[in-house]
Amino acid sequence: MIKNADVQKAAETLYQAEQTQTQIGLLSLQYPDLDMDDAYKIQDALVALKKQKGHKQIGWKIGLTSKAMQSALNIDIPDSGVLFDNMLFANGANIVKNHFIQPRIEAEIAFIMKHDVRDASRDAIITATDYITPSIEILDTRIIRKDKKTGIARKIFDTIADNAANAGVILGDEKHALQDFDLRFIGVICKCNDAVEETGLGAGVLDDPLTSMLWLVQRLQHYGQMIKAGDIVLSGSFIRPIECPSGSGIFADFGAFGSVRVNFE
Repeated sequence: MIKNADVQKAAETLYQAEQTQTQIGLLSLQYPDLDMDDAYKIQDALVALKKQKGHKQIGWKIGLTSKAMQSALNIDIPDSGVLFDNMLFANGANIVKNHFIQPRIEAEIAFIMKHDVRDASRDAIITATDYITPSIEILDTRIIRKDKKTGIARKIFDTIADNAANAGVILGDEKHALQDFDLRFIGVICKCNDAVEETGLGAGVLDDPLTSMLWLVQRLQHYGQMIKAGDIVLSGSFIRPIECPSGSGIFADFGAFGSVRVNFE
């Protein structure tokens, strides 16, 4: 547990890191007592700061939903972050050079909500969903991935504090009824500059992306929050992150479900 003053200081440092495109050191090294509750407190303070600066919340992202990514960070649960209006890019967008620090992308199923989700049940989520669509999440890190002096890698607490490494979202043009697809069997072939980098199935997200949505509803209820009407919710990636240095052209082909493109200049 860290002091409230340190929570606010960490949030302000993360905000400045994003504005200046300059990474900061590991918070988990600076604050050895940092735990998961602290990390979410820092994230909440960062979100509050962004709202003070005029940014509008447009939804949520769920991360670390695959066993492989959970094992890499030595955890057994997902994490979550907040989507803001300045993170939304059009399908096929060209991201200007140096807009992000170290961008990566993941392929996901996005839920677009028509009602608030007040009950922690699959039926409540299904009823509240307007439609689902393919999406690409852009990840970035305002915190270094590894400390050069010690060789210590960032921890889950660093990632959560950094708004779950959230940076951008691109939605597909297709709008599908949730009941028209078994989400477990929606697949994606992800290419970078026409070369296949990753493939995956929706089942990679906790066996069913609806399960990750249920996790988010329950987590938000614990903190007095909720998924609201109009929210975009990224339900979790079923591929490993793909590095996107300058010059990367990304095409996520979801087959009959649709496709999403983004280019990094």
